Amino acid sequence: MASRISFSQYKLEAEIEKCRGECQWDKVQNLVRQLPPKTAENDDFGNLLLAEVLLEQCLKENTTKLKDCTPLMEKNEPKMRDAKKHLSSILNKGKLQHNLMTEAILILAKLHFVEGSYRDALSMYARIGIDDLCIEDEPLYKKRLLAEASVIKGLSLERQASSVTSQVRLFEREEEIMSCFEKAGDITLVYLQEGERAMISTQSRATKGNAPVQEMELTYFLEAALQSAFVHYFKKGNLVKGVKRIREILRAMETRATQNFRMTIAKQLAEVLLHNLCEDSYWNPFSDPPPDLLKNEDSSPFRTTLTIGPQLYQGDNLFCPRDIIEEALLLLLISESMANRDGVISRAPDQREDRSISFQNATALYDLLSITLGRRGQYEMLSECLERAMKFAFDEFHLWYQLALSMVACGKSTWAVSALRECARLHPNDPSIPLMAAKVCIGSLQWLEEGEQFCKIVTTMGEEAGEFLTKGYLGLGLVYSLQATDVLGCQNREYTKTTGQQLLLDWY
Repeated sequence: MASRISFSQYKLEAEIEKCRGECQWDKVQNLVRQLPPKTAENDDFGNLLLAEVLLEQCLKENTTKLKDCTPLMEKNEPKMRDAKKHLSSILNKGKLQHNLMTEAILILAKLHFVEGSYRDALSMYARIGIDDLCIEDEPLYKKRLLAEASVIKGLSLERQASSVTSQVRLFEREEEIMSCFEKAGDITLVYLQEGERAMISTQSRATKGNAPVQEMELTYFLEAALQSAFVHYFKKGNLVKGVKRIREILRAMETRATQNFRMTIAKQLAEVLLHNLCEDSYWNPFSDPPPDLLKNEDSSPFRTTLTIGPQLYQGDNLFCPRDIIEEALLLLLISESMANRDGVISRAPDQREDRSISFQNATALYDLLSITLGRRGQYEMLSECLERAMKFAFDEFHLWYQLALSMVACGKSTWAVSALRECARLHPNDPSIPLMAAKVCIGSLQWLEEGEQFCKIVTTMGEEAGEFLTKGYLGLGLVYSLQATDVLGCQNREYTKTTGQQLLLDWY
């Protein structure tokens, strides 16, 4: 009977470990209630798990505050207050095993960080020797704890006010921060890759592939671990290392949890390449940067002590871009396919915020595509991309106008007029739109009647059209002059010609 109970408890603890690794905190909370509260050690272990659950639930409820770097107040967060009580009690008793005590300290350090006590968080990490902890042979949840601990230590050092004036000490501090960020990013990639493999394996055995695979969650701290290194590099003006770090993350094998994140940083990398580098300064992912870029940057590499790293895409036939435009275009087209696949287009009121975020992301993406393809004069390809963007463009002037301009540039005049007509409907007080439509109608399509209608839209605006009013009359004069050559009747021809000449004289 005793062995059966022991085996049952082993299975229970294994299930708890699995749920902690997958961040399924509601399940962990239910499983904690099943632990036998017979000994003080079991009681402390249950309190440790409960403290972690309460803290994670509190953080999930306050993600916006975390992103705004707003400290959470213990008096306003009962879950955080209860978690702190449990952790303090565990550490004061000191009866848990060494590895569990380490976990309690890691969780308490995270709690100190979110309440703004950066010095206390750093003292917790110094107490357990965070730099000497390794991830080899550690369970999945421990990898997550160590990834979060590394980025929290780096952020604490970054945010903590420093009285150090020595340049040597400041340099050492900067190195320590970047070492933490680099290590945190690598551990996070390892954690997400291993977690997804374990989750797929478990669910395939349980459901025979009929149910959708549950996704790992990219929490605030895991996302911070992935992006803190390159964000810090760019802040310090270290362009080479920032670009290198983003490329390393993008080269790591993709997981479902990082798909949206990868789309975001791919767009950011394209923006950096287009705005901050010239053609002569470009270096591809498999070559060394030019010496001119390294002159004002610290080129010494930060080396992490990890013996296992994330899995990378490898092969003999990997595409390697030859210039800025090729790499930027590759990044943007990949991002576009993901944006079109995952974009929110529902008009339901409860999805208004998600729809707005999708539109903003799509707009920024297609603006960058316009810059990239415009440099090479690839307007037809740009118009095809913007046609795919129309799923986001309901009553959105910017995307419609971009589409119209690209169609004018590539010679799709008929479609351009239709797009400009929609733009004029969305912005009826903008005289430049009907003027452009008139230009396309008169010049490319020889649609004189439609050109006349567009010009009259401008002239009827009167003084509100401003400097465009005279151009509207010029357009009408051109239309009537061209119509005069086609009029068969002598009287009508003379009337049209006279009207056109008068309008041209009025314009001059």
